[in-house]
Amino acid sequence: MANGLAGDLAGKSVLVTGASTGIGAAVARLLARVGCRVGIHYNASLNRAEEVAADVRFNGADAFLVGGDLRSSAKCREVVDAAADHFGGLDILINNAGGLVQRVPIAEVDDAFFDAVMDLNVRSLVTCCSAAIPHMRKAARGNIINVTSIAARTGGGNGAVMYASAKGFVSTFTHGLAKELVKDNIRVNAVSPGVITTPFHERYSTPAMLEAMRATVPMNRLGSADECAGAFLFLASDELSSYVTGQVLEVNGGQYMP
Repeated sequence: MANGLAGDLAGKSVLVTGASTGIGAAVARLLARVGCRVGIHYNASLNRAEEVAADVRFNGADAFLVGGDLRSSAKCREVVDAAADHFGGLDILINNAGGLVQRVPIAEVDDAFFDAVMDLNVRSLVTCCSAAIPHMRKAARGNIINVTSIAARTGGGNGAVMYASAKGFVSTFTHGLAKELVKDNIRVNAVSPGVITTPFHERYSTPAMLEAMRATVPMNRLGSADECAGAFLFLASDELSSYVTGQVLEVNGGQYMP
């Protein structure tokens, strides 16, 4: 595939945060198939990250494992700089790391929970972007892809208002950063997954909740991580999307149609 569609990605260096499981892992594997050199960030799931790295290498691509808790701004910068140092630059940053943390009604939100959600979903993403921009400016090109959520459009489910609000920030930040960086030949977009069968929902959603969500999807089923990965490939490739910036690409089986 590296010499076919999206062949411009061959040899490009990419860092995928939260790449050990779910959507991040699927994206890392797909980008390896088109010849990218892939930085695989993980936090607690080293064994799963090593499995992703093995698949990346099986496809003949360079895999670089880098661990760290991105709730720390210092660690965000360390992770981005480590990937850039390993690859000799950074062409693409995919900000996939994030999470709901816990389902908490707004009446019960305290400062500690507020900080936990924002540090994981907002501060980490902003800091990773901030750390990547100098590397991309040095190369006079770059591509940033953020991960938002259908929750940013709908307000989220029970106990997920803070998560949804954080993802709303990500969507707005994507629009603004795209305008800020367009002069530097850096494109910024986002992918907004719907209800995807990943460890995220295994952790935070009951079978009954997932069934209720499925009933609202016109395709009448939940999505898979692999079904999200192609959206990232499209946005990462200048061959496929050179005139696309500041956009949020919805991948949700028709559940939300803006």
